[in-house]
Amino acid sequence: MGHGSSASQTLLETEGFSPLGYLEGARSASSPQDRLRAIRNAARGLREELLSDAPLSFYRSMELIRVPYPARYGLLNATTVPTPLLHIVNRLFIIQFKSQGRLKTLLASPSDIVGGRETPFFKRLGAVLPKGAITNRLLAPVKRDVLAALREAGIAPEQVDYISYDHLHTQDIRQWLGTDGKPGLFPRAKLIVSRQEWASAKGLLPPQQDWYVPNGVAGVDESRVLLIDGDTRIGEGISIVMTPGHTEGNHSFVARTPEGLMVTSENGIGPDAYAPQHSAIPGVRKYVRDTGMEVVLNGNTLERGVDQYLSMILEKEIAGPSRRNPDFPNMVCSSEFDAWWAFPGLKPTFRFGDLRFGAPAT
Repeated sequence: MGHGSSASQTLLETEGFSPLGYLEGARSASSPQDRLRAIRNAARGLREELLSDAPLSFYRSMELIRVPYPARYGLLNATTVPTPLLHIVNRLFIIQFKSQGRLKTLLASPSDIVGGRETPFFKRLGAVLPKGAITNRLLAPVKRDVLAALREAGIAPEQVDYISYDHLHTQDIRQWLGTDGKPGLFPRAKLIVSRQEWASAKGLLPPQQDWYVPNGVAGVDESRVLLIDGDTRIGEGISIVMTPGHTEGNHSFVARTPEGLMVTSENGIGPDAYAPQHSAIPGVRKYVRDTGMEVVLNGNTLERGVDQYLSMILEKEIAGPSRRNPDFPNMVCSSEFDAWWAFPGLKPTFRFGDLRFGAPAT
């Protein structure tokens, strides 16, 4: 597990987690070009190993809420459309898998919609938009909350073994895990998070604070937090890969589905960002021709911009081409760009929307 303590490693082993060593040292070269070559080479081996797993027994993504988001962040410098905002769709991913002979349930990106509105950036955005825009059904419509999604999927809160987020922007985990001794709504669940992301969330600088819910992790029982330090196989068909950049501790979920490896993070906001040479969004193809950029960053923070660029290439190399549209990789982003009537001129060339493979075990 890299730099973690022996006690932490033992705890992860007890959970059935195991390290994936393909990318060790891939970012160590001084030259960014050398780092990129090493990452591409390592990604091929990792992809082949993860593809050798059987598909997950159940994988489902479900829309929670649509959120207005500055186009200058989501499609960093790439689009010529003058519309200042676009819509990103926040989704919940429900994943069931086998580990140590037992069925486990993971919720990836279970966003507390009400808690997330306390994010300083969105509170300020709400102050300049028409009154109530951040909470009304015209600009920020809620499709369902997490508990409604679980009911719809036929899964009880008591079944949830793990929750995790590719990063902790806009997240308030206290409702799920409890705080200051008060029980949460998922009585058995543990949070899987990178050690760096957890440390960052508890010691933010001003450039980071704008995107984290104040006290969103405060008072959570540390025994419910599983810290990981490197690429980690969580169980059969599901792994976590470290993809720093959007935040210092960003990670991506890699899920083996009947359509190959689905990779999830918010380093980019949709397939267009990972294959901009095929994008029909105005300005994007010209942008990549002029700059040589291989991907378009989700650039609201740019904590580590070069690392984010490398991470996005790593993600799409692991994902491989989509069977639905081979021009684009299997990048099923946790916040996916989608068209919306209030933001004319901006629509994705290709999107995944909600996905479902298999049936849940209840």
